Amino acid sequence: MRIFRRGADDRSETTGGGGSSGGGSRCDELATYGVDSNADPAPRAGDYAACEECTALGEHHWAHLRICLTCGHVGCCDSSPRRHATAHFDESGHPVMRSAEPGEVWRWCYVHEVTG
Repeated sequence: MRIFRRGADDRSETTGGGGSSGGGSRCDELATYGVDSNADPAPRAGDYAACEECTALGEHHWAHLRICLTCGHVGCCDSSPRRHATAHFDESGHPVMRSAEPGEVWRWCYVHEVTG
């Protein structure tokens, strides 16, 4: 199951396969953003453990959190009701996020729909 699948009319520009940055796919964004997790931006609201928009709405129910590797926005994932991480990409164009879950360091490129 692909949680982050986007519709055919979206901006998706997949090059090659689909599931990872290896195996023939080329993704300049994953080669640029978040290569060293120690250099990631700090959460702009100061909290890795809360979705910025959900918290502002008084909600505290989300599945998982993602952090934007351009600006540090923390948003809830696409398995969450409001999907604020994807909404942030749609509004900002910031291409790569990383899981903000403890112990996870994988990244996702919204442009090419690949993980790295």
